[in-house]
Parts: sequence; C-alpha cells; structure tokens
Amino acid sequence: MGFVPLQSWHHIVRTRDPNGLLDLLADDVVFHSPVVHTPQIGKAITRMYLTAALHVFGNESFRYVREVIGKNDAVLEFETEIDAILVNGVDMIRWNDAGEITDFKVMVRPLKGINLIHNKMAELLASIK
Repeated sequence: MGFVPLQSWHHIVRTRDPNGLLDLLADDVVFHSPVVHTPQIGKAITRMYLTAALHVFGNESFRYVREVIGKNDAVLEFETEIDAILVNGVDMIRWNDAGEITDFKVMVRPLKGINLIHNKMAELLASIK
C-alpha cells in the first residue's frame, strides 16, 4: 500500500476537505486527542474530531515542518498560528495494509496553545452535535 494513506491525508489537509476521511479511516480507528482524556473509537467520532481540527488548525499558516515515515506509520510535525499563538505539534498516524488509518494521535504544545485549541474545538464540536 506504500504511502497512499499519507498522500490522501496531505490532500485532505491541503484542501481542508474532510470528505476523503470516509474512505481513509478504518471502521475501528482510534483517535487520541490532546485535550480529551480517553481514546475515541470509531470512524464517525474520529471523522468528527478531524473535521473540527481541519477548521481550527487549518489556516494559511498551517504547515508540516518534518516527517518521519515508516512502512505503516508516520509522525508529522506541524506548526500553525492561531489567535497570535504559535502552536507546535505532531500527528502520529498508523495505517493497515488496506491503506486505512487505524490510529491517529495528536500531541500539541505549548500549554497556552493546548488551552486555546481546547476552547475552540469544544465550541466547534458543540455547534456540530
């Protein structure tokens, strides 16, 4: 399967179009949020979180600055500026042999950035539910 899942993810991020997530996520995908204590399991909830993240993180300043790629996983370091706060973090992505993402973990720094993201994500998710 190679890096097709990663290429698909980059396309989704670049276009900020979450429609491709339906085909990209495994049914039993596990999402680890930097602001939610427990892992979120399943395609629907992971799609909801990633769609919200595309809106919160996805502005003109968002960019991946480093990638470490393995056979079935990758760590993508990103930077973005949100409300004049520089946010730095990593997306840790694992996919299966079918090319579906099975695990997606987001880690963010600094604390001021985490708090900002927590508030913005909570506000956006509340409006979706």
